[in-house]
Amino acid sequence: MRALQTLLSVLYAGAIYVFIFLPVAVLVLFSFQDGSLPVPPLNGLTLRWYGEIFSDSRLMSALLHSLVVALISSAVACLLGFLAAYAFARYRLPASGLQRALLVAPMTVSTLIIGLGLLVVFNRLNLPLSLVTVGIGHVVINMPLCFAIIYASMGGHQVNIERAARDLGAPDWKVMALVTAPMLMPSILAAFFLSVTFSWDEFIVAFLLSRFDVTLPVEIWSMLRSGLDPKTNAIGSVVFLISVAFLLVLELAVFRKTGKPS
Repeated sequence: MRALQTLLSVLYAGAIYVFIFLPVAVLVLFSFQDGSLPVPPLNGLTLRWYGEIFSDSRLMSALLHSLVVALISSAVACLLGFLAAYAFARYRLPASGLQRALLVAPMTVSTLIIGLGLLVVFNRLNLPLSLVTVGIGHVVINMPLCFAIIYASMGGHQVNIERAARDLGAPDWKVMALVTAPMLMPSILAAFFLSVTFSWDEFIVAFLLSRFDVTLPVEIWSMLRSGLDPKTNAIGSVVFLISVAFLLVLELAVFRKTGKPS
């Protein structure tokens, strides 16, 4: 009976992994298709499409835009999330429960609604659409995540260390920057890398809030409008590889360092 349960568990886990990773495996496999269409049958293997995407100035520009927006917006989201978490954890604020709920509320709202709302606001402010507006949108959708991760790690055991620093004459801003932030660095890094991962391949907000300078997901969508192209599989594989690299850096830099299970 136990052997049957083990077998069923293995089959169930295997089915889940196949369901999750089969589309990615197909995408990567047909990015090497030696033909004009990325569909079966596989006519041979080639690196031609990877060479074409890396020589495509528009794709490389969009790739750079995505990286810049992801890194800068994630840094801003982490900073705002840390400041908000510190305020709620260390000070008594009026209606703090309601304020925390409002801070995390964007996590429950569709990115389409957020993007449309920001588009209306920017139009009323006569703010031209650009990578800056895309970055603002990504801060809006990622800051609640950063706040939730950092706030959850702010325990009472850190208060005594902060109090000791104040007793030694450190002002509040030094305590926050030189004592609290280093203690929370694993959580801050986790929030940052997850925010980068989400911002890196986000499409809806980037599509609504950009115009001439676009991010990579928007550029890929433009390519798909003209039909199937092995270049889309190749750039999709590159996006997947970079996302995996971000997660590996998160694993090595945060969880291995702290000894916590990932």
